[in-house]
Amino acid sequence: MPADLHPLLNACLNATSAVLLYLGWRAIRRGQRSRHRTLMIAAFASSSVFLASYLLRFAISGTTKYVGSGGDKVAYLVILFSHMVLAMAVVPMALRGLWLAHTQQFDRHRRLMRVAWPIWMYVSVTGVVVYLMLYHVGPALQ
Repeated sequence: MPADLHPLLNACLNATSAVLLYLGWRAIRRGQRSRHRTLMIAAFASSSVFLASYLLRFAISGTTKYVGSGGDKVAYLVILFSHMVLAMAVVPMALRGLWLAHTQQFDRHRRLMRVAWPIWMYVSVTGVVVYLMLYHVGPALQ
């Protein structure tokens, strides 16, 4: 895969996760448990493929420096830092949430996911925002 397509692939995987998370949330709000289950497993799979792809890209090419400066760089760094910290936090929560649902501990699953879902959604959406800022906004401001 050409190196310049790898970040785009990762952004698409994050966007896919966000869409699946939203559709899964909507399905459970409508009482569609089977659809919810399928969508949330797909969201987890998409996020997992993203993580593997990101780690591979990082191992191959290292970090990419943001080329902007001033307020846009500050905004980028705030978004990036919050994204990274929350991404590390959401992994065990998502795994635990899947386990609780699998073992039919739905009350505990629901309590955990009320906290984990918005974090997971934030991480997925800000993954796309980081991509846009790093590869499009920053360079456009130069």
